[in-house]
Formats: sequence, structure tokens, C-alpha cells
Amino acid sequence: MKIAVIGQSLFGQEVYKELRKEGHNIVGVFTIPDKDGKADPLATEAEKDGVAVFKFPRWRVKGQAIPEVVDQYKATGAELNVLPFCSQFIPMEVIDHPQHGSIIYHPSLLPRHRGASAINWTLIHGDKKGGFTVFWADDGLDTGPILLQRECDVEPDDTVNTIYKRFLFPEGVKGTVEAVRLIAEGKAPRITQPQEGATYECIQKKDNSKIDWNQPAEAIHNWIRGNDKVPGAWAKVDGQKVTFYGSTLVNNGTAAKGEPLEIPGASRPGIVTKAGLVLFGNDGKTLMVKNLQFEDGKMIAAAQYFRSGSSAAVELTEEEKTFAQQMRDVWQSILTNVSQIEDSTDFFKSGAASMDVVRLVEEVKLRASHCQLQNEDVYMNTTFQDFIQMCVRKLRGEDDEEELVVDYVEKNINNMTIKMPHQLFINGEFVDAEGGKTYQTINPTDGTAICDVSLAQIQDVDKAVAAAKEAFEEGEWGKMNPRDRGRLIYKLADLMEEHQEELATIEAIDSGAVYTLALKTHVGMSIQTFRYFAGWCDKIQGSTIPINQARPNRNLTFTKREPIGVCAIVIPWNYPLMMLAWKTAACLTAGNTVVLKPAQVTPLTALKFAELHSTSLSDRNEPPPPGALVGQRLSDHPDVRKLGFTGSTEIGKHIMKSCAVSNVKKVSLELGGKSPLIIFSDCDMDKAVRMGMSSVFFNKGENCIAAGRLFVEDTIHDQFVKKVVEEVKKMKIGDPLDRSTDHGPQNHKAHLDKLVEYCQTGVKEGATLICGGKQVQRPGFFFEPTLFTDVQDHMYIAKEESFGPVMIISKFKSGDVDDVLRRANDTEYGLASGVFTRDISKALYVSERLNAGTVFVNTYNKTDVASPFGGFKQSGFGKDLGQEALNEYLKTKAVTIEY
Repeated sequence: MKIAVIGQSLFGQEVYKELRKEGHNIVGVFTIPDKDGKADPLATEAEKDGVAVFKFPRWRVKGQAIPEVVDQYKATGAELNVLPFCSQFIPMEVIDHPQHGSIIYHPSLLPRHRGASAINWTLIHGDKKGGFTVFWADDGLDTGPILLQRECDVEPDDTVNTIYKRFLFPEGVKGTVEAVRLIAEGKAPRITQPQEGATYECIQKKDNSKIDWNQPAEAIHNWIRGNDKVPGAWAKVDGQKVTFYGSTLVNNGTAAKGEPLEIPGASRPGIVTKAGLVLFGNDGKTLMVKNLQFEDGKMIAAAQYFRSGSSAAVELTEEEKTFAQQMRDVWQSILTNVSQIEDSTDFFKSGAASMDVVRLVEEVKLRASHCQLQNEDVYMNTTFQDFIQMCVRKLRGEDDEEELVVDYVEKNINNMTIKMPHQLFINGEFVDAEGGKTYQTINPTDGTAICDVSLAQIQDVDKAVAAAKEAFEEGEWGKMNPRDRGRLIYKLADLMEEHQEELATIEAIDSGAVYTLALKTHVGMSIQTFRYFAGWCDKIQGSTIPINQARPNRNLTFTKREPIGVCAIVIPWNYPLMMLAWKTAACLTAGNTVVLKPAQVTPLTALKFAELHSTSLSDRNEPPPPGALVGQRLSDHPDVRKLGFTGSTEIGKHIMKSCAVSNVKKVSLELGGKSPLIIFSDCDMDKAVRMGMSSVFFNKGENCIAAGRLFVEDTIHDQFVKKVVEEVKKMKIGDPLDRSTDHGPQNHKAHLDKLVEYCQTGVKEGATLICGGKQVQRPGFFFEPTLFTDVQDHMYIAKEESFGPVMIISKFKSGDVDDVLRRANDTEYGLASGVFTRDISKALYVSERLNAGTVFVNTYNKTDVASPFGGFKQSGFGKDLGQEALNEYLKTKAVTIEY
């Protein structure tokens, strides 16, 4: 068909391109004149293709069509006029001229919302359904017969921009092209519009978009979002006109903390909070706006209202002046109609559009890669001076975010000053526990107190869960673009790396971890874990599933992976930071919010992490409250939908029961272990000794996958034991901050006492104590690396986990592989296992039959962030690390569509 396209904008451009792909002959494009020296996108596209373009400033004068304009149009010989988006009034002489007439795209479900502000009024009225209509033009205002309609759900927080981008633009282009296809095939209907339900409202302009505060909160919210971003809903505040953007309905505004803001006409003052400006309807319910714009065009985050004018201009360094001149040149290249860029030049008042914003953000990135701007930063800093000041502050790391208030405990130790938070972290701030309850956390190296730490109460847990629930349901984390979420998680890893020496030092004095090991493993692997999972954020996806078709209908079934909601994480004291990272990284990647309970004896790296986390992930809720009752309350809490636990089997069973009784919450458990390590006579002896010692003594034996029992083939047993004893005697026991220390103190006094009792039991049962087995007589909680031989299968130490530096060695008969496998598997645990042999067939045979979640062959303790980690039997279920860990924090939804 010969088609004339009459319209403008990116929408008109896309319709034009799709019509050409369909094989239609575009005989003319009629669009608006160039603005500020820039052609409309539709004109640019058509000119590139050599299609005739007409840029009439108007089609009629004083209600009469301009003859020469109509003649130029008629000369194209169009058989159909397509008006995808047209702001000009087209005379009926043109509308009715083609053989097939004219069709128009309109962004509402006609007859509802006739007129130019249809999308605005769809939102203002709170319509649950929106959509578009392609109709046959007549001489009325959007009254012609309907050719085609498509509808969509209107989301509670949709704005004109979001619903347009999500549905009205992409589906509207498809719908307009489909309408042309129906006309070409002679199948296009003409359905007379009903009068019932017909509406027409005025065009939304700034003058009539003032907010009426005497309405329910939902109506005020609809008014603001229906005018966002054009023309903008406004009200008088402090004597000046302020425009409100980014409205959402919230549930608990009455409990919001912040500074009151008097708003004339409102039922009560607004509250400026860290998250935005909370506003009240006359029904007592609340909404929140994110951004505000003043009469001079300056836009700010609503949370910054009382500080918007307090920041003095920063003096630029020579390097920053060079950057400013580069950006002045960029502005000049974008704003070609402006003769010279002054400090007062306004980006948007000078003719810039949304695509120019994207270009400007990218231009900044090219010149200063570490200055990461968002489009919103440009909208909030529209003059060149404000823009440069904002960029420079970001380059210096002086963003205008509200500073986190932290009451640090400072210590000069390990050649540095470490700063440790010691309060609970709830809803983005450090706070005292209910009733001011505290306890002392102890340095296991000398038994002295490090500091008083807030001891969480039941009320604190409930506050933390409520904050996490609000952040998930009302906040931006779950709704965030996955790549943006990944970028923030990666930023958190960068912050941890910046503070790695401080984190490792805190880990050493709080848990007794040897500093060098803490730096490499406790902290190093934590950083790797967050970086690994950051990369998964935009790769969480479902699948399409063929199902049986019920003819004549067809079906499409697909799955979606969605976050669970509020997740509780309970971690142990052996790897305080690393266990936090293993679970929290996967949980946040999946889009959940977190309530974290560290072990009461090792809370300090979790609290330091909370400080870094608040800097990286804004106000995401991640309160880590220590305390004996906290784990039980999290297990019982009806708003917690998932609990991840690492700890003892005994406590894991209790947690699982509580989670089932409370609300059948999802659970993953990483519990105790008694991991067997089988060493055959054909092994590399030196490596077997070295790795065998590591399998037991790594991290002072406080290691969930530690080899709880070594089975050594009888022909090499004595040689193996002799070499181990020689190496044990060389181990240096001492201060974990001393770089030459091999073996630091046990984590806490109760555990030290348990280790002494464990070894005494082994001696009573008749096992041979070769070395160690005693508390070291010095300040602190030191225990000697210990070695038992002649251990029989029935003995207590052969069955129960020591969770300390105790090597248990048993012989097995040469060549009797199946018997040693039977003995190795004769345990209720199944976390890890290992085998040393040069025989690959034997290695594979043994690894296949060992009943454990991890099997190490000719190595041990080699965990990696990409490899799933978790046990069988009473060692628990579920996985940490690797892609499988995401499954623990996601739910699968199946969607079936019949068509």
C-alpha cells in the first residue's frame, strides 16, 4: 500500500520503520519543523531512506485548510494515512482524501479518556486497566470507529513514563502496524464507539496540576503519578511552587522518622525521611515522593529537602578544571543552538531531550570512568555549574547521601586504627537494643573484653523483620533492574576490599583467626563471593515448557524465578564474615531482604559489614542482632519466609521444627560433620601428610568440613603418624596477629573446655594420645594440636565431631577398599570426605561411593565460590555457593497462557 505517515517523535519513527519492513511504500512523511536546529527523529529516519519529508508548521489558518499544503499532500498519491503520534490539527480534506481513509493511534481504551492527556487521566483516575486504540479518524475528537484495541494492567506505582515504555510504546507500534495489515487484507473492522463510559478531560497543563490535599492518600498518589513527569503535580511549600515526582504508596508512614515539613492544606505535616518525603491523605494513609523540583528548575532528592541549600560550592583543582572544560565542550556539542555554555546555562531549557541525557551520562563515563552517573543526576542538576559541582563531588567521593552515624569503638592494633560499630543495625541505622541491653565480646587471645555490644531483644527482632518486610514490599531493591543490583553488590565487594586489613584484624581479635588466614580466606573469600554473585544478578531466568495442547487452543507455559521475601540468616562463630558472605550474597542477588543473626561470641565483623553495606546498598535492611533468643524468634516469625542456618545438627533440628510449625518457611541447613579422609599406600606421602594436617588443623580445627577421622592403610600407618608428629612439633602456637603464627587460640572459653573434655574421653576409652590434648597454660584460649591413634569404630571420638585441632587416625587393612568405605560411611553425617591415591580408578570408585556432599581427591579444603557446598543426611540440606545457592533464595512460578 502507498502510505503517508503523519506524525512525529520516536514512536512515529518506529512505526515508519516497521511499515517499511512490511513492504509498504511510504510515499511521504509529514512531520513538525526542526526545533532548535534539530530534526524530529521521524524526519531524520525518512530523510536517511530518501523518502519525501514535509515539515509544515501548520495545516490550516483560521479553521481553513491551506490549499498549497493540501495540494502537496495529495500529490503523494497516498492510499492510507497513518497517524502514529501527531500533535498538529490535520484538516478533514486530508483525513478523508485517501482510498482507505486515515487511522490514528490513541493511548487509551476509547471511548474512555478522549483527548490529549489520555495517559495522565488513566493514572489520575486510578484505572486498573489501560491500553491503546487504533481508530478510524472522523471529524470528532477521538470519536471515530474502533479498528483495534489492546489492554494492559496498570501497576500501582506506574507513571506516564513507565506505562508508556512498558506497554504503550512497544505494543502500540506493533498494534498500529497490525492495523495496517488488516486494512491491506480487507479485514479491518469499524466498530462504532459506545457513548456509555465515554470521558473527556482537559489537557493537563502546569496551571491545572496543583495538588488538592483534601483527598485520600491513594487519590493524591494517583494525581502525582498521573502528572509525572509532564506537566508535574505541584503545591506551595515554604512560599514557593514545588513539583513532586516519584510517588509510591506506603504502609507505615505514621511510624516514619524524620523532620516535619509544613504543607499548606495538608491534613498533617509531611515527614522528610532518609527514603523520601512522606505525605498524608485525609484518610490518615500515606504516600512517599522521591524527588522535588523548585521554581528555578533545580531538582533534588526529597530526602535532602532541609539540606538542599546548605552545601557550599567546592573549589576545583587544576585537574578538575580540565574535566570541567571537557564537559563544557560536551554540552556545547549537544546544545548546538546555544552560542556559549555559561555556568548558568540550563540543559533542558536550552533544548536538550531524554536521549541527550543518555549521551551526557556516557560522555562523563568516557572521561571519568569512576564517576558513575544516573540519568536522574542530570535531571537534578540542570545548570552547568550545578552539574559540574555534582560530578566533582562524586569524583571526590563526597556524594550528598546522608552520613551514617556510627558510635565506633576504636583500637590501635596491628599497626592500624580499627573502628568497630557495636550497636544493632536496623533499618539503615545503628541503634541500641531495647532497654539498652549489652554484653561483652571477648578477645580469645588473652581473654580480655574488646567492647560492649548491644544484646538484641525480641522487640528488636520484630523491628528488624518489619523494616526488612517494608524494604522488600515497598522499597526499590526487589524492583531494581538486575544489572543495577549487581553493580551495587559489586560495589560492596570493592568496599570490603578497601577495608580488608581492618576486617581481617577485627576477625583475628574477635574469633582468634590467624591474621594471614583471615586476610586470605575469612575476608578474601568473602569478597570473591560477593563479586561472583554480583555477576548472577541479570542471569536469573526461567524456562519455556511444552505442555499438551487442548485443540483447537494452544498454550504457552513458562516459569519465572522470583525472590522469596524476608530471609533470616543465622551464622556460626568459626568463619563469622565468610559464612555471612556465603549466604547473604546469594540472598541479595535473588532480590530478597535480609535479617542477619551472627554468633553472639563473634559479632564484630558482621557489624562492620553492616556499616559498609549501608554505604553500598543504600538503606537496604540488614540488621545483625546477636542474642540467645533471636534465632528462635526468627524461626517463629510469620513474616520471615526463608531461614538459612549454619551450625550444629542439634540446633538445626530445632530450627527446622520451628520453621515448620510457624509458617512452613523455606529452610536450608549446613550442620555438623565427621568427614572421613581415606589415605591409601600408593599416595604421594609428603602431600598426604601436608594436606592431612591441613584437613584437621586448618583454622584451628574450627572448620565444618574438617577431616574428623583419617583412615590410613596399615602398610604406611606408622610412617604417616611419625611424619605428622614431626610437623606438629614445628607448629607455632601464639598471637594470631603475629605473621609467623601457625595456630591461634580457640574461639571462646566454652569451646576450649569442650575440647579438653573430648580428649579426656578419648583417653578413657583407650585411644592412644600421641601428642597434645591439653589447654596451653597461658592467658587466652589456646589448645595444643592433638593426635590420637588406635581409635576404634565404637569410640566416642570416632563418632562425634571435635570441631577443634584433634586428628583421629584409624588403620585399615591393605587392599580392603569396600571395608574402609563401609567404615567411612558409618556415620549420620555427610558433609565432606576425601581420598588420597595415585590410582585414578580407585579414586573414582571411592569418590562415587563416599556418601558426602563434597569429595576431595588428592587435596582437601579446596572450596570455591563457583562450586556448590552442602551436605547429606544429618549434615543438612541445601547449598551455599555456586549457581545452586540461588535456588535457596528463589521461588519458581509457572505461568500458562492459552491463545
